[in-house]
Amino acid sequence: MPDTPLPSMTTEGKGLARSPGALAGLKVVDLTRVLGGPYCTMILADHGAEVIKIEPPQGDEVREWGPPFLPDPDGSRGAASYFIGVNRNKQSLALDLSKPEGRQVLLRLLEDADVLVENFKPGAMEKWGLGYEEVLSQRFPSLVHCRVSGFGATGPRGGLPGYDAIIQAMVGLMSINGTPDSGPTRMATPIVDLATGLYSTIGILMALQERARSGQGQFVDMTLHDCGMALLHPQAANFLLNNKRPKATGNPHPNISPYSAFRTATCQIFVACGNDPAFRKFCAFLELPDLPADPRFRTNGDRVTNRDALTAILEEKLSHRDGHALCDELLAIGLPAGPVLHIDEALAEPHTAHREMVTELGDFRALGTPIKLSRTPGGTRSAPPRFNQHGDSVLARHGFSPEEIEALKRDGVVVDERR
Repeated sequence: MPDTPLPSMTTEGKGLARSPGALAGLKVVDLTRVLGGPYCTMILADHGAEVIKIEPPQGDEVREWGPPFLPDPDGSRGAASYFIGVNRNKQSLALDLSKPEGRQVLLRLLEDADVLVENFKPGAMEKWGLGYEEVLSQRFPSLVHCRVSGFGATGPRGGLPGYDAIIQAMVGLMSINGTPDSGPTRMATPIVDLATGLYSTIGILMALQERARSGQGQFVDMTLHDCGMALLHPQAANFLLNNKRPKATGNPHPNISPYSAFRTATCQIFVACGNDPAFRKFCAFLELPDLPADPRFRTNGDRVTNRDALTAILEEKLSHRDGHALCDELLAIGLPAGPVLHIDEALAEPHTAHREMVTELGDFRALGTPIKLSRTPGGTRSAPPRFNQHGDSVLARHGFSPEEIEALKRDGVVVDERR
């Protein structure tokens, strides 16, 4: 099939998948909860993987992380936005893995699975007789098993619980976020959880690529700690070179100037001059032709050293300009600049619509997939599932008879209502 251009958004079916997806035929058993793991499996599901989300009897706890909540079709309170935002395109089966019968159901689901993703505390799968080395790798040698945990199973903090904000604090991310006045500040977006989801997806795809050559699965050991550490650029690189402790600088970049937010008459704007030619072009645009020759600002190193003086000059020049129009003019001549928008403003931007970054299906609305493939584009196929919405159909597809399914429900192994 020849390559086709990316489709533009229409008023109906925004951000919907228009192909089976690049990962069609891939089966993923998803034992994850909260954010990092579900974000990973949503990425796989967006691009065609069959993702069976196995929830514990109490459900994924982020179903309760609201308001806001999306009402269920019967009018009762449904799932919270936190759950809705990372669980589309999945099927829900509620299974009590603390029961031996529940673990037997899981093993049947794994018989033809390609990937298992879980974020139990290290040691939990082993306690249940489902450890990778002893059981799963022997029984399912082609299975890729990805575990997402706080710190991993070994080492001084091995087996300890980890949460996004705690990891932000412990790896140094909070120390470089904020301003000298605010002190260390948590990043408002759960950046460590999201990054762990992204890195986990990459790790799974790498393992699958290698499996295509060797025929063997492997264990993908992902931790919030490692992924949080991996986000410390350029501050860690700076410290490893100059041995000086990085500090929070607020909006300004620690290594580049001007690369910061500036006040205008109408809004704050962010300007990024990454090299000397860009700075000279910016100064010419602002009718400050002598500024690049000033010894304080001649090179990027000079500008970083004399950042405060440069900021005062630029803000005085920008203070009477319309920030929105100014950014459009700067972008048009090839200089990176943008208005500082609120979330609602960013979601309403025409370019956001053009890039299909808001997806809609009935009452379901969420951010779209940023991965744009020309022949096999991903997107929304189904709304996030209700608790155990697909339990009967998933089990039936795996050979369970109606009588067996009813027995599993009667014994509390499969759960219809959250406990």
